[in-house]
Amino acid sequence: MSGRILVVDDDAHVRRFLRTVLAGHGHPVIEASSVAEAIATAIAETPDVILLDLGLPDGDGLQVVRALRPASRVPIIVLSARGQEGDKVAALDAGADDYLTKPFGAGELMARIRVARRHVVDAGGDADAILTVGPIRIDPPRHEVSVEGVLVKLTPIEFKILAALAAQPGRVLTHRQLVRAVWGGSPVDQSHTLRVHVATLRRKLEREPARPRYLVTEAGVGYRLRDD
Repeated sequence: MSGRILVVDDDAHVRRFLRTVLAGHGHPVIEASSVAEAIATAIAETPDVILLDLGLPDGDGLQVVRALRPASRVPIIVLSARGQEGDKVAALDAGADDYLTKPFGAGELMARIRVARRHVVDAGGDADAILTVGPIRIDPPRHEVSVEGVLVKLTPIEFKILAALAAQPGRVLTHRQLVRAVWGGSPVDQSHTLRVHVATLRRKLEREPARPRYLVTEAGVGYRLRDD
């Protein structure tokens, strides 16, 4: 599944490495080395994916995310040496689709790109469409969930959490994003409640809840519903 990828990084060596990897997988590459250039290029070239460094000479890479998100759902994967949980949360809350900490392997990068491209959310899509993620099937009109063909009884809150994650499979949703999607309130007030509901949900969906295969935790950041 080829597509044009915009690489935003002020390090020429990093851009060269990424260009080589991406071209080897059939992806045409366009490049930018600053916030201003990235925004202008993204608007003019309409890439299929953006790989974005945060430390740019004229500002923070999150400025790119915030500038593009109101009008574009292009997948944005942050590639940064900043590995702190706060940096990841800030990027994801701003609208990035994923976050990889440097250094990373080419195989993992390509897998993240494939996931991001498969699951671009169409804001005009059918909210009642049946969602299938791995063995999990969610039927919003019937309010039913099945795992490997077996119906699973979920509470309304558990259903909302699962539906929010299933709408963007493979993408990390932060605690803040999930709390707002489910309760519409303050993350501080509901963060513990969210963890309790996710633990219960995991027991209903996973064969081995202690070693979840699908509903996985991104430590200190949020949760991801895997579809691989």
